[in-house]
Amino acid sequence: MYGCEAWTISKQTQKKLEATEMWFLRRMLRISWTAKKTNDTVLEEAHTTRLLISKIRKRQAIFFGHVMRREKLENLVTKGMLEGKRSRGKQREKLIEGLTDWLKAGKSLEAIEATKDRKKWRTMIANAVKQGT
Repeated sequence: MYGCEAWTISKQTQKKLEATEMWFLRRMLRISWTAKKTNDTVLEEAHTTRLLISKIRKRQAIFFGHVMRREKLENLVTKGMLEGKRSRGKQREKLIEGLTDWLKAGKSLEAIEATKDRKKWRTMIANAVKQGT
């Protein structure tokens, strides 16, 4: 998970991470791949919920808040406010868009404004972690 703060997690990437997490759980619990056990029963046996995506999102949100509170170049790059033309084709998903969806903040500007108040930002992150992905 080194460097996961800068990842953009698409739906395809999220599915791959969830599949990898299930593979890890099945290996730790020594459940054979031929055993007919659903993912829900494996999660119940492990006494856990899906943790990988929520941990990545939490780390991203903490890092995003840190970057937004600083008025440096990283702030401009993360906001996507650089000069120049956009590339052709479908635009790539931005980190801020994924976080606003996860935080249920509505618009990205609301999330950026929330980062200025550290207590408000931390409560937003805590609420999103409680709700899960």
